[in-house]
Amino acid sequence: MAIERDLGKPINKTRWPLPIKQSRSGRYVDLELLLEEHSTELWPFVSAAPESFTYLRYGPFSHIEELQRILADLANRPDQPFWVVIPKGQKPQGWLSLCDVYHEDGGIEIGSVWFAPPLQGTRAAREAVFLLMCHAMDDLGYERLVWRCQAQNAKSFKAANNFGFTYEGTWRRAAVVDGWQRDVAWFSMLKDEWPQRKAALQRWLSHENFDDAGRQIKTLGMQAG
Repeated sequence: MAIERDLGKPINKTRWPLPIKQSRSGRYVDLELLLEEHSTELWPFVSAAPESFTYLRYGPFSHIEELQRILADLANRPDQPFWVVIPKGQKPQGWLSLCDVYHEDGGIEIGSVWFAPPLQGTRAAREAVFLLMCHAMDDLGYERLVWRCQAQNAKSFKAANNFGFTYEGTWRRAAVVDGWQRDVAWFSMLKDEWPQRKAALQRWLSHENFDDAGRQIKTLGMQAG
């Protein structure tokens, strides 16, 4: 007698396309491919906030030349495209990437995110992430979108929840950063969860959700409810 086994969810697709390296624009932000030359405009924000690099594997930077070397490395990674984040009418204030692309398993991650303090929590910041979410899930059709952060990084942990990712668990002492053993928290969003999450993010980003002073009327959590 045959033994029935639950092997997961059947799928016929065996390969997903790699991210497309091109500029992207939204209502509040523009994403351009990151270049070493962006260091000049980024440097005032980078040098003013050394503490903002606590949970990244690079930085802070003592000199602009150090930033230039890192940006040159990030900009030339063949399978990890980076974008510089430019709020409409302003100068570049951050960067982010699509990374750890498992194009034979349908998994992709938004990672290596650095936002200057003035950018953090703004419509431009959230729309920057949203644009890459749309690229991964709508344009490329990935099955699984990942958000990963050091568990001690409370801001990133909160951001994952705000964007609608599901917490999967924490790998204990999974990374060594700056001489510290760090726990790594994992979050995911699946293809069939994406439409509801996308709709909530679109409602939050709409002009109608902000008053004349730019204050949000409904939080992301309220939009999802």
